[in-house]
Amino acid sequence: MNIKPWTRVASGLFAVAWGGNEFTPLLVMYRHVEGFDQVSVDMLLAAYVLGIVPALLIGGPLSDRHGRRALMIPAPIIAMLGSALLALGSGSLTVLFIGRVFSGIALGLGMAVGTSWVKELSGRPYEPHPERVSGARRASLSLTAGFALGAAVAATLAQFAPLQTVLPYLINIVICIPTVFLVAGAPETRETGRHVGSLWSDLKIPAAKQHRFWFVVAPSAPWVFGCAASGYAILPALMAEVVGPDYGIAFSGLLCLVCLTFGFFIQPLGKRLDRDGSIRSLVVGMIAVVLGMLSAVFASATLSLPVVLVSAAILGCGYGLVLVSGLQEVQRIARVDDLAGLTAVFYSLTYIGFFVPMVLAVISEVTTYPWLFLSGAVIAVVCLGIMAYGKRHEVRELPARR
Repeated sequence: MNIKPWTRVASGLFAVAWGGNEFTPLLVMYRHVEGFDQVSVDMLLAAYVLGIVPALLIGGPLSDRHGRRALMIPAPIIAMLGSALLALGSGSLTVLFIGRVFSGIALGLGMAVGTSWVKELSGRPYEPHPERVSGARRASLSLTAGFALGAAVAATLAQFAPLQTVLPYLINIVICIPTVFLVAGAPETRETGRHVGSLWSDLKIPAAKQHRFWFVVAPSAPWVFGCAASGYAILPALMAEVVGPDYGIAFSGLLCLVCLTFGFFIQPLGKRLDRDGSIRSLVVGMIAVVLGMLSAVFASATLSLPVVLVSAAILGCGYGLVLVSGLQEVQRIARVDDLAGLTAVFYSLTYIGFFVPMVLAVISEVTTYPWLFLSGAVIAVVCLGIMAYGKRHEVRELPARR
């Protein structure tokens, strides 16, 4: 069977994204079935960031020096270990926490190394018409598909199938097994064995110092998962009493599916809007973020099923546009030797947004969610202002097209 090289790596991205997000719609289950409080389950949601960020910041730069395959093959294996711990850890906050961290390590390696590898395999000599495709879009779509289907399948099994705390995670283990072999068969795109120097020198990312990255890309990055977490973690928790325990997990999975499906199908728009030197793709994404936050104000105030579904869809559009637009900027800014490293920095910033549910759960003790979402809309507008300032005052730093 003739499998395109980039799809081999994309399968690994899909599998680790599935494992990373299968837990999210089950927050309702752990809240009501296992008896964990809201702050604890939100802590478990954010726990895998503790695995993601080190894996991103170490794995990405090392793969720039030592090759993509050596850093990417372990990702689905570690994802299987994370899912196994989650399946076995029912009732134990500690085991679930460790499982989430392992899921995060797998996803971090996949996002930093796999995204860069897909981009390189979308160019010559692996792609006959590279001008017609986008490595950034291929990678972001693979991740989004894994996030969406992982959440939807896990929620369905947890709600309607037996072994609700075990079976959702076994599916990810089954999916990961063939991807190990698919990834192993992908061609290496980085020369290995030529670089010398310390580990510290490997971790340096010169492109991360650029004005455009910090004043244009960075202000938008946390909104990627800030939007996603609002749509499929916060809103389901607010709707739990309205939906009821009989359908709470399934409804959480539905919101995940709605949010990420809109995030998936909006991403080609980011490619069409993208132009060298322009930030209009990111700006449109941030406008969607503002609209998503405003829609969440009404959703959290009314707890109306149609309003909540519409809000999840708008938040998903913000997620998808900012994700693909940010990756396009990163792949434009990065040099050949630090593509994975800069991708890792970008993804690390995006995952700041995953702490939003836990932070808002604490702050909600003294205020209401409508006011919190309104504050989010205001902060997003401020970020848009920073991006406009950064674009206006940037020095032309973009490297020549490769």
